[in-house]
Amino acid sequence: MSDVGPVVHRFDGPTLDTAVWHPHYLPAWSSREATRASYRLEGGVLILKVPREHPVWCPGDHEPPLRVSGLQSGSWSGPVGSTRGQQRFREGQLVQEEQPRFEGWLPTGGRVAVRARMSLSQRSMAALWMSGFEDDPDQLRCGEICVFEVFGNALVREPPSAEVGIGIKAFRDPALAQDFAAPRVGIDVTAFHTYAVEYDEQEAVFSVDGAVLRRCPRPPTYPVQLMLAVFDFPEWSTGDDDHLVPELVVESVTG
Repeated sequence: MSDVGPVVHRFDGPTLDTAVWHPHYLPAWSSREATRASYRLEGGVLILKVPREHPVWCPGDHEPPLRVSGLQSGSWSGPVGSTRGQQRFREGQLVQEEQPRFEGWLPTGGRVAVRARMSLSQRSMAALWMSGFEDDPDQLRCGEICVFEVFGNALVREPPSAEVGIGIKAFRDPALAQDFAAPRVGIDVTAFHTYAVEYDEQEAVFSVDGAVLRRCPRPPTYPVQLMLAVFDFPEWSTGDDDHLVPELVVESVTG
């Protein structure tokens, strides 16, 4: 594992550090304006929310419909009308707005940890994942290291526990093996916890509050960008929950 000392990204300044974070969610398939995150910095933390008026992402194109507030530490695309963009969700997808190249933070190994809490309902989720920057000619460096993925419909209140999704998602990368699971962990996600991965070319070790949950062999070690986001899925509504606002509160991200 890496011997390099940690770099801690905190959110205690007056504004977001846009040298590291891009406050949009995969804007190439839509636009920067339509994918702008709803967030604020307050009391030394980042607060990401999906308020009621937040727009649906890629309406009429992505299924199921979703609304998302997210930051990412890298971005780029090909020209409008091309297929060269990040994390495409269907074949033949075309760039709607060309994105300038942004390399805020693209780790290739070591330890990445986030200290966060979240407020989720049955129709929402929050996550930190690390996705391939995907600028290789065939765009096969698209694998993902999921540091945490928590769905509100998998929470238990008493005693508190959560299914914490962690592991490797191969997507189109033929060099990777799908290795993802969501073990149940006895934590209350409305309180702060540290979700982390430490990885090199041999193994990725996933933990919560220092307790190892899973070990996955041969993770991707090409440049990956961090994706930190909270989601709302309107189709999962129970009919009386439109007023609920999912929230992800982040104290720090360490790399």
